[in-house]
Amino acid sequence: MDESTKKIAVVTGAGSGIGRSVALTLAAAGWAVAVTGRRTEPLEETAAAAGEGADVLCVRADVSDPDDVTALFESVRARYGRLDLLFNNAGTFGPGGVPLEDLTYEAWRSVVDVNLTGSFLCAQAAFRQMRRQDPQGGRIINNGSISAHVPRPNSIAYTATKHAMTGLTKSLSLDGRPYRIACGQIDIGNAATDMTERMQTGILQANGQLAVEPVMDAADVARTVLHMAELPLEANVQFATVMATSMPYIGRG
Repeated sequence: MDESTKKIAVVTGAGSGIGRSVALTLAAAGWAVAVTGRRTEPLEETAAAAGEGADVLCVRADVSDPDDVTALFESVRARYGRLDLLFNNAGTFGPGGVPLEDLTYEAWRSVVDVNLTGSFLCAQAAFRQMRRQDPQGGRIINNGSISAHVPRPNSIAYTATKHAMTGLTKSLSLDGRPYRIACGQIDIGNAATDMTERMQTGILQANGQLAVEPVMDAADVARTVLHMAELPLEANVQFATVMATSMPYIGRG
C-alpha cells in the first residue's frame, strides 16, 4: 500500500477480545494500527498475530490516566503524523454479581474511570488531532454495549457508563460536524471473549433464573467496525447493534 494513502487507527483495549480482533482486522485491511492497553505483553501478542508485514505500533497506556493518554496520542502523531480512526474500546465490567447495595465506591469509581472518563480522554485527544491535521477530519467509533439500552441484574456501574457512552457519541457527532469528524457507536451483545465466558455456563436473568446464552465470534464485530471505519467521512453509521442472534434481548428473551 502507498504509505501516503495509508489510514491510521488507534485501538484501545487491544490486548485481548474485541480490541484485538478489531486491530487485526484493520491491519489485514492495510491500516496502520496503534494498539494500546495497560499491559505491554498482550499488545505485543496482538502485534505478532498481525504478521510481519503489518504496521502495528504498541503503546502501553491506561486510558483513565490523562498523562498516559497524552503520551499515547503524541506517540501516534510522532510516528504517523495524523490520525484517521479512534476505536474507543477499552472497558471493564467491574465486580460481577454484586448487588447494588453492596457495591463499593471504589468499584463504582474504577468502572466510571475506565469506561466513561477513559473514553472521553481518548476522544478528546483524537478530536484535537483530527481538527488540526491537514486534510482535516477523521472518525471516532465508541464501543457501547447492549447495556447502553437495557441493563443486566447487578450491573449498575457498567450500565450507567454505557448509557453515558451514547451521550458522549451524540455530543462528539455534533461537535465534530464543522471539522469533518464523524462519530458512531457500535453496541455489542455477547461476543465471545474472556468477559463473556460466563454466558456459556449460565448467567443471571431478570427473572432471577440462571441461563446459558448464545455468543458470536468477535470477528463478526470486527468486520462491522471495519465497514464503519472505511466509509467516506460524508457518511456515518451513527449507531449499530451487533449481537448473537438468539440472545435474550429483543422481546421477552
